[in-house]
Amino acid sequence: MAAGGTGGHITPSLAVADELAARGADVTFVTTPSQVEHVAERYPAWALEMRGFDRRLLARRNAVTLWRLAAAAPRSWAIVSAVRPQVAVGGGGYLSGPVVAAAALRRVPALAIESDAHLGVTNRLLAPLVDRVCLSFPIDGREPPRFVVTGRPLSAAQLAADAATGRAVFGLTEALPVVLVFGGSQGAQSLNRACLEAFAGTALDVQVVHVCGPRHFDELQAALAARGTDVERYRLLPYTEDLAHAMAAADLVVGRAGGSVAEIAALGRPAILVPYPHATADHQSKNAALMAAAGAAVVIADADLDGRLLGRLVGELLGDRPRLARMAAASRAAGRPDATRRVADEVESLLVGGR
Repeated sequence: MAAGGTGGHITPSLAVADELAARGADVTFVTTPSQVEHVAERYPAWALEMRGFDRRLLARRNAVTLWRLAAAAPRSWAIVSAVRPQVAVGGGGYLSGPVVAAAALRRVPALAIESDAHLGVTNRLLAPLVDRVCLSFPIDGREPPRFVVTGRPLSAAQLAADAATGRAVFGLTEALPVVLVFGGSQGAQSLNRACLEAFAGTALDVQVVHVCGPRHFDELQAALAARGTDVERYRLLPYTEDLAHAMAAADLVVGRAGGSVAEIAALGRPAILVPYPHATADHQSKNAALMAAAGAAVVIADADLDGRLLGRLVGELLGDRPRLARMAAASRAAGRPDATRRVADEVESLLVGGR
């Protein structure tokens, strides 16, 4: 039984579910109403109405969240009673909290997945209840046997992405280097603005794949047209399901430092990382610092980012191929492409060992 939330938290949950299913496990998934139809194409799925707390402590919004949490507790208990799982796996999002807690309180062996270099609120609450917490990065004070560093689970499709397919999918030529810029599924205004300033309307000697987010697409598309940008060399996309192939095709990745850093590292891509400054407990800065310490990334503070700086750094890195190769090798060494298998192994160990 797997519980995964929305956005980045559902991806590792589904990756582990697929690996366990391939090993012969019967998987049941719990997710949000907006994701349940998508998941139900692959697994029996239950919907649970939940959302996270607003960290600005807005009373009205958090009052609704508390009400939904109170309602989620008995429903989670009912789901666990109906499914009768042998192991419960939480993907780390807020939705996994009541489900995995209900399973653990029923003495079902349970495991939680942490995707960042910081233990999130849900996993901090679950840690005393579960048998194992699988960490994507080492975290001070979180030691075996309860805490195990496995890496962040990635799907088989993510790991199989290759440069040749990526160039074909996005219509990219072999003659010019490729820079991928993305800021998460909804985009990032600071990255969008800096990318536009750095590359739009210039005589590009690179190919840019810019995934800007659906909210910003029309505005940026108009700005590119106004500047007479070569659309063959500057490919603006609102969103892509093929981010892994775009990443594999890229000579350099520019992005935030959330869960995607695991994918960047597993594919061995050098990166310029711009941590989101308002991330919980500043965990993106911690993710980025680990990549920088490994020699795989250059980190820019969001407040310092502008088009001139971004253009200069991209030019310096692409112009220094030996340095870029060293960064790629460091990224690959920091990656954990076996993370999904290792998490599945931990799940199977709980099946064998029980509580």
